[in-house]
Amino acid sequence: MHRVVALVAAPQASFELGCAAAVFRDPPYRFSVCTEHPGNLRTTEGFDMVVTSGLRALDSAGTIVVPGWLPINREPTSAVLRALTRAHRRGARLVSICSGAYLLAATGLLDGRRVATHWRYADELQRRFPAVQVDPDVLYVDHGDVATSGGSGTGIDLCLHLVRRDHGASYAAWVAGRMVMPPHREGGQAQYRSKEPGPKDGGESLGGLLDWAVERLGEPITVDDLARRVNLSPRTLARRFEQQLGAAPGQWLLAQRIARTRVLLEETELSVDAIATRVGLSSATNLRRRFRAALHTTPSAYRRAYQGR
Repeated sequence: MHRVVALVAAPQASFELGCAAAVFRDPPYRFSVCTEHPGNLRTTEGFDMVVTSGLRALDSAGTIVVPGWLPINREPTSAVLRALTRAHRRGARLVSICSGAYLLAATGLLDGRRVATHWRYADELQRRFPAVQVDPDVLYVDHGDVATSGGSGTGIDLCLHLVRRDHGASYAAWVAGRMVMPPHREGGQAQYRSKEPGPKDGGESLGGLLDWAVERLGEPITVDDLARRVNLSPRTLARRFEQQLGAAPGQWLLAQRIARTRVLLEETELSVDAIATRVGLSSATNLRRRFRAALHTTPSAYRRAYQGR
């Protein structure tokens, strides 16, 4: 049983906490909450919650989640910093959601690393911690031992990514399905940034087109095919993909093929050639090249790792 502990502090953003709780609530995870001073804890939404566990709960955690840190200019106590660094030293994975990156940055463990946080907080995080490399656009960044996510909802993206890394794409897809969420989102935070009011050119939702494409991944679908399907020019389609998904059509299509490949490697004994045909990557050579570029491993090594689990 992998123990996931959320470290909370008043005023606690309940949505960010809920992101982690919803993803890690079921076995093989065990989810709990702790705080520096147990008792009633105020939330940003105006209600209190009772937290009964103190910092000692971090000593047995496999993953520690910091679901926000407000106000962002608050200095953490030495006890909190010691508890986090002690847990990291023994091998615990540290994870932040949204403004939680400020607390992890205060430990020094993010120095020299690429870091995600909410785009509204990125400049201040960079100013306060010049040794970190703040990326204001990405949904999340995972270094293995430390992982950070952007705005509030990207906490779900990061937590699902960690489940996928721990237990494979099939289980992560099941968790996402239980939450009625996509198992993986493309693009970055730029597509969600507040814009000045004015004419919008997002067009109709691409949902129907995406469903059509996912059902036909084994076919040699191209960007031109996608554009013809919705009677748009490839350029207009690319603009709408960027506005609605934060990714180019070809990038999105390849990501779906890699995701399907992962599931087939985990759940079947199909050869790499057969999988390449099923996901529309034409040949085993092409699949291996694309798979390695995306996941930094080979299909065979990936299959051994996840079927072994």
